[in-house]
Amino acid sequence: MSPKADIQALKKKAKEIRRDDLTMIAKAGSGHPGGSLSMVEILTTLFYGGVLRHDPKNPEWDKRDRLVLSKGHGCPALYVVLAHRGYFPRDLLWTLRKLGSPLQGHPQRGLLPGIEISSGSLGQGLSIAGGMALAAKLDKQTHRIYCIIGDGESDEGQIWEAAMTAAKYALDNFCAILDANGVQQNGPVSEIKNLEPLPEKWRSFGWHPIELNGHRFEELLAAFEKAKSVKGKPAILIARTVKGKGVSFMEGQSSWHGKAPKPEELERALQEIEAGNIG
Repeated sequence: MSPKADIQALKKKAKEIRRDDLTMIAKAGSGHPGGSLSMVEILTTLFYGGVLRHDPKNPEWDKRDRLVLSKGHGCPALYVVLAHRGYFPRDLLWTLRKLGSPLQGHPQRGLLPGIEISSGSLGQGLSIAGGMALAAKLDKQTHRIYCIIGDGESDEGQIWEAAMTAAKYALDNFCAILDANGVQQNGPVSEIKNLEPLPEKWRSFGWHPIELNGHRFEELLAAFEKAKSVKGKPAILIARTVKGKGVSFMEGQSSWHGKAPKPEELERALQEIEAGNIG
């Protein structure tokens, strides 16, 4: 298959993921559409772009790469990707946030295959992922650790403690992905705690930063490949994204951080996703 055909397949899959993401949140009547839509291309690249070494038929395979979703509120997008990849039946998506469902508002390890940690307490995932990477180094294992964090989440001091620790131990088997969508629950990140300049800040903490458009598959694929070649330090993809990407009335709006679309809003959103050309 040609590189162009690969990109087209990834774009098609990203549309399917966005549709299911919003549909399941609408059915649940609650959830986080903004921050899950912003990382659809990131997750699609990881699971469909040949980045992650994984096996849906053997989710606890000891040689698998680990993906930690630190920004656990974005789990609807991860749930959809896992279902589409065959970790569990797609019909289970429509039980999101229902009593007794394994698909809760934040991911819980042990309820679903493919979920590496219980997350959602912001700031903690990077520390856990760093511990996984250090353990792999000590055990002389070859699998890699990936961790998705948010920019609003990066207000947490634990993010920066984890960053210093990963650099201290030269964890070059560790790749963080910063979903830098610029908006958190209460407004623009720049107005709440300005994190810029992000590349320089992460570089000063001993990481190798790679800045890119987090909705462009060509850039994501190249960045993940570059991260694998970094030696002697951890790498971070600073993925510039748009909160609510793909739906005009959600894009860049903090009001869509944690609100489910109503039926008429869902219909409009699905039409826009189908007509859109992202990636």
